[in-house]
Amino acid sequence: MFAKNMGQTDRIIRTVVGVVLLIAFFSMAGGILKWLALIAGVVMLATAAMGSCPPYALLGINTCKMKDQ
Repeated sequence: MFAKNMGQTDRIIRTVVGVVLLIAFFSMAGGILKWLALIAGVVMLATAAMGSCPPYALLGINTCKMKDQ
């Protein structure tokens, strides 16, 4: 599994944005934006649930305040 690299605030923001994107997906008519909202929403919720963001790891970003990960 990936090491945790996301702090609590980052996870809360991703959860809220993910839920908003999923609501947008279910309320939109067809089109590419609908599917992009679904994909982005699922990715945001998944990374928030895991506490780890692979692009953060590649870029060396760590918003987690824990000393021992």
